Amino acid sequence: METSKTLHELAQVVAGHVVGDPQTAVGDVTHDSRQAGHGTLFVAIEGELHDGHDFVAEAFAAGAAALCVQRQVGIDLPQLVVERTRRVAGELAAQVHGIPSRQLDVIGVTGTNGKTTVAHFVESLLSASSVPTGLVGTIGNRILGEEIPSVRTTPEAPDFQRLLARMRDRGVEKVAVEVSSHALELDRVRGTEFAVAGFTNLSQDHLDFHGSMDAYRRAKKRLFSEYEVATAVFNIDDPVGKELAESYEGRQVTVGHDGDFSAEDATGTGFDTVFTLVAPGFSGRVTAPVLGDFNVSNLLVAVASCVSVGTSIDDVVAGIGELAPVPGRLEIVSSPGEPTVIVDYAHTPQGVALAVEAVRAITPGRVFVVVGAGGDRDRAKRGPMGSAASAADLVVVTSDNPRSEDPAAIVDQVLEGVTTASIRQPNRASAIAEAIAAADIGDVVLILGKGHEKGQEIAGTFHEFDDRQVARQHLNSLRKSANFDPESRSIGP
Repeated sequence: METSKTLHELAQVVAGHVVGDPQTAVGDVTHDSRQAGHGTLFVAIEGELHDGHDFVAEAFAAGAAALCVQRQVGIDLPQLVVERTRRVAGELAAQVHGIPSRQLDVIGVTGTNGKTTVAHFVESLLSASSVPTGLVGTIGNRILGEEIPSVRTTPEAPDFQRLLARMRDRGVEKVAVEVSSHALELDRVRGTEFAVAGFTNLSQDHLDFHGSMDAYRRAKKRLFSEYEVATAVFNIDDPVGKELAESYEGRQVTVGHDGDFSAEDATGTGFDTVFTLVAPGFSGRVTAPVLGDFNVSNLLVAVASCVSVGTSIDDVVAGIGELAPVPGRLEIVSSPGEPTVIVDYAHTPQGVALAVEAVRAITPGRVFVVVGAGGDRDRAKRGPMGSAASAADLVVVTSDNPRSEDPAAIVDQVLEGVTTASIRQPNRASAIAEAIAAADIGDVVLILGKGHEKGQEIAGTFHEFDDRQVARQHLNSLRKSANFDPESRSIGP
């Protein structure tokens, strides 16, 4: 779908004024001067580290048609001058691409934990109903099942609108989108109309960015107060979700105990959960390939979201048993005859506690946890991470993504919260190996913090590292070693 706008038309939408030719045609929008080709409007965004106004010459050299700036610059290009370029970048891109969210059902999901899982569940349930579906999120983006690499949970505003337009043009009808607090605070989803905005939960995270829990909460609430939302879905088992539901004035659907969608009489059967799904016009027993009450809650948000965009409850229920696994979310990487080794992305105190609780409920033996904390991020959650992991029998405290910090110092800060048996092992590969070597059949080794990630950032350098691959390598080594006894199906001394 070819679309374009003149600077004059764009200025009317974002309350800016044009310096130069107002009839200059714009066919794309970018915040990256390296992408500023023919017909492109370069938006000079003031960032934390760089100011886009310093790169207008590069945008000019790359062939940009015009600039969007907060102050007029000495470049011989037409300029759209606005008060805040970041604030309008998404709206400008949406206009240039024909406001793609109006031709799509965009299902946005926000919350501290569960965004990725809910978005993947939505994609899986809709695809099972033969609905052409897209996905935008942490692990990657997908268009009709085709993988599209992603750099961050929610792309920058111009990239996001361009991606939505690409999905629309490929025939996608519904899109599941993870909407992070950073995305809301930095206006990355501006210009988007949401068919559904879902809320999972809120707990401590990202305080290095937001500064306080109140500011973090306000960022999440922006999805429900500053955007056009057809239906809001709130998890009212979460205190903040309940608060949002009580104050929200638009159309809403609630999930959880006493919600419009609820899971009654839930029983865990291994890595499945059987429960009675109660929903408008439906009540029936279902078996879902999910583990833990928190994942049942995530599933309810996904089910309610799918029904809210017109998928029948019967079709949604039919897809529950075929839910596709979410990479790095309680992902089993071991084989029968080995200790159960699970990799999960849990990287908040609440996430760690819920993951340990979930596996404890199905584990006949012991639970070993490998956990760390990221560097250059919220330091206040490091001790609580160790405390949350202490529900396990053994906690192996290790490095996560130390970034510019001393890995050993981060490990010590996590250890301050540990109240059970522990091992201090800053080398992550060695930590995983020690935990697996200590486990027997019937035990679970839970490797937390990185999930699907395929790298580790140490002292500013990116190193290839995948918890899943490292765990499999150690399992294979033990299987080949003299310590493995296939008769007893046990690994150990």
